[in-house]
Amino acid sequence: MVFPLSLIASAELSAESPGFLKDSFLGWLTNSILLTAIVVGVIIWVVRKCTRNMQVIPGQGQNFLEAIVEGAYGAVEGILGHKMTVKAFPLLASLFLFICLADWSGLFPGVGSIGWFHNHNGETEFTPLLRGTTADLNMTLALTAVSMTLWFFWTMQVTGPVAFLKELFGVKGGMSGPILLFLVPLFLFIGLLEVVSILVRPISLSFRLYGNVSAGENLMSTMINIGSLLHAPQWLSSILGIIVPIPFYFLEILVGFLQAMIFTVLMIVYIQLSTVHEEQH
Repeated sequence: MVFPLSLIASAELSAESPGFLKDSFLGWLTNSILLTAIVVGVIIWVVRKCTRNMQVIPGQGQNFLEAIVEGAYGAVEGILGHKMTVKAFPLLASLFLFICLADWSGLFPGVGSIGWFHNHNGETEFTPLLRGTTADLNMTLALTAVSMTLWFFWTMQVTGPVAFLKELFGVKGGMSGPILLFLVPLFLFIGLLEVVSILVRPISLSFRLYGNVSAGENLMSTMINIGSLLHAPQWLSSILGIIVPIPFYFLEILVGFLQAMIFTVLMIVYIQLSTVHEEQH
């Protein structure tokens, strides 16, 4: 069933994405997973269409895709070096592309505004058919879990566990002698702080992305429903619900791009800090 956007905006969107078929084997299917599948399908379709007939003299689609990939690859290689870029670039490029398009997908007409009302504990609730992918905390946690798992694998592969622990807790600067009695406890404490910062990284990555996208979703709902909040007449509320959100759409497009960039750049920094110094030696 389809409802007016101003009515749907008044429905409160929670961090949980309800399953559509709870009593069947497809109870895991949620509105955010459904939109995720659509976003991934669009990415695969566009990439396949641009690279289906690879030619020495590229066409428009191939040329556009190659320009983006080559530019991004060169930027990452300048930070991570050739060795780590070969390993990490597929993950980094996929993260940026998926997060950016997933953030923007929540702005398309129908996402969050097409669904059905149902009674829950005596209260009327609205369940959207599609919900923003990265507005679901489960998705941002999954992205972070995959990214940090690969970060740990590459770190152990390049530096090894002994060198990694030495880098965390070892005395820097090549100092020796009695001064080590003072430096060893200091660097052990610094190493513990570094361990804490590493453990906090998955939380900060996932909640930063989720918080910004979810806040944008609530902001758009408020702007669409601004007429009702101001107790304006119905005709004025309808006009305000169309005009007022327009500048915020552009703001959310920018925020979606920046959040994808921040997530990807932070992963580049984490990989660079734990692996590149070893390659330079």
